[in-house]
Amino acid sequence: MDFFARQDQARRKTKWLVIYFAAAVAGLTVAVYFLALVAFAGVQAKTHHGYYNNDGAVPIQLTLWNPKIFFVSTLGVLAVIFLGSAYKTNELAAGGSAVATLMGGRLVNQNTTDANERKLLNVVEEMSIAAGVPMPQVYVLENERGINAFAAGHSTGDAAVGVTRGCIELLSRDELQGVIGHEFSHILNGDMRLNLRLIGIIFGLLCIATIGRIMLYARSSNSRDKNPLPILGLALIILGSIGVFFGRLIQAAVSRQREFLADASSVQFTRNPAGLSGALQKIGAYGYGSKLESEHAPDLCHMFFGNGLGESLFGAMATHPPIPERIQAIDPAWDGKFPPLKPQLVETVKRAALDELSHRSPMPGILRGVGTALTGAAVMEDALTPPVIRTQSVMAGVGTVSTQHLRYAEQLRDALPENLRTAARDPLDATALVYALILDADEKLRATQLAEISKRVANPIAAKTAALYPDVAAVAKRARLPLVNLAIGSLRNLTAAQFKQFADMLEWLAGSDGEIQLFEFVLQKIILRHLASKFGSAPLATVQYYTLKPLVSDCAVILSAFANVGSNDAGEIQKAFATGAPYLRAPMDVTPSLLPREQCGLEALDAALNRLAIAAPIIKKNLLEAAARVVGADGVILEAEAELLRAVADTLDCPMPPLGVEA
Repeated sequence: MDFFARQDQARRKTKWLVIYFAAAVAGLTVAVYFLALVAFAGVQAKTHHGYYNNDGAVPIQLTLWNPKIFFVSTLGVLAVIFLGSAYKTNELAAGGSAVATLMGGRLVNQNTTDANERKLLNVVEEMSIAAGVPMPQVYVLENERGINAFAAGHSTGDAAVGVTRGCIELLSRDELQGVIGHEFSHILNGDMRLNLRLIGIIFGLLCIATIGRIMLYARSSNSRDKNPLPILGLALIILGSIGVFFGRLIQAAVSRQREFLADASSVQFTRNPAGLSGALQKIGAYGYGSKLESEHAPDLCHMFFGNGLGESLFGAMATHPPIPERIQAIDPAWDGKFPPLKPQLVETVKRAALDELSHRSPMPGILRGVGTALTGAAVMEDALTPPVIRTQSVMAGVGTVSTQHLRYAEQLRDALPENLRTAARDPLDATALVYALILDADEKLRATQLAEISKRVANPIAAKTAALYPDVAAVAKRARLPLVNLAIGSLRNLTAAQFKQFADMLEWLAGSDGEIQLFEFVLQKIILRHLASKFGSAPLATVQYYTLKPLVSDCAVILSAFANVGSNDAGEIQKAFATGAPYLRAPMDVTPSLLPREQCGLEALDAALNRLAIAAPIIKKNLLEAAARVVGADGVILEAEAELLRAVADTLDCPMPPLGVEA
């Protein structure tokens, strides 16, 4: 199943979520209605001195259908559930960071010197570069001794990864990589948004029981009064158990099968089943297992790596499959025994993490040009062998990570100069790094740009930008997107005022040479899109276009822009467009046409990308395949074309890993 099929599957699961939710609401409504009916009959009986009228002749009838009571009880149930869901959904609007904070997480400083935290950040950085997604915020749940982890967020722009203290202290690097690979599969598969919706729904269903608990402990100020609230509270708790039941049922139904898929994806990423198997075996052997202590664990347990609650009745409501089943699915040779955890394990893991801090991996062939430039060796650019990027392989990689991508990511990060890596991990230095990526190659114009930076922002940032430029220029061709993805993790920590200043400066820099290059424009769009959710400048995107017909003109803008980037020859441009256009699979009556260069400018591109970002996954798939065919029409996809293709894919929330790595 490819990335786009998994996205569609996530959407279909949302439909099932709606069905389960409707069943839960119906059950609660009927239960509350009958409680209200009985209560109303009791009030009538008390008023009329028993179940008789004032003449004592005709008994008062307890009818099963009372439209007024049904209307009021239904309205009350819906109000409680939807207000509760809306409250919790709004509380989690910030995305993954809100979930981490709710669980007591501490944001890890990206310049941390703690060996275990550095190991964790390295693994997340590698996975981020390999998958082609921005660096998520990383949290440690300090008060959780169990081995567990989660990924949360509405999209890759506000994603966060959290791990427990037990996870980073007890797992080796390979085991931790297996766990993080599992969580990244949830990021790439579109599971995160569904998980957040699920939290809001479950909270709404639990509200009636919560109100019941509050009323149960209510006390009257007058001890002689007969306070009915505790009795009513007990009744609401009993009725609320219906909501609890359906809430846990929804968690189990949505979560269990996805855990098997995420385990399989993690093994596919790392090609190391022993790593993930080892992590699961340690959970099985550990006294705390994957248990979570937080009071919010019942509401959030479905999004964690392991079962954070105790075993449910016969496992029917468990959010995760049993540990032995998960191990056997990825490691059939497992003997069924959990090896005991030795007392010195924590020190062993920490020593290995300390060793990693001083370890640098050998450089792969694809990075030799980067490495020689960094070490000062005089190597001519034309002596470097560019990667072979095959058009047919482009779409297969979207939303997936391979072992080669992970290896490439680790070695790319280690090949970067220390000052670039350090800058990417600090919010203000990260702004200087991004500025350096956009600085013009012309020395005179670059001096003008630096002078303007010093006027508009703090002078140290201008100095930092100038200092970073030589190393940035040396690696930009092959590491521009990875550098941006690493920097975004730090840029999320800017203040609102700093972000506004950064965005304005970015816009000025991109147009300071009199024209905004296509890649500079897309780079801007990537950065601002991923930071928009943090700084409140963009609503959450939901699918609004399910057919291609209303978007054909937008697709024509994108394909025409790609065709014009690849060549200045009119014949070659027409040939490239004609090669890619059929892959849109547009209806016969709305076939896209090549647009002149002036009609696919930046404003047109911006509008087209904004509309296509809220299209169904299959439309995005066809567009990206068509774009890949356009840039590959001459038989070769150049590195610059590949990076532009990846950048456009990112604006559509279709993460594309580095191209040409397998070759």
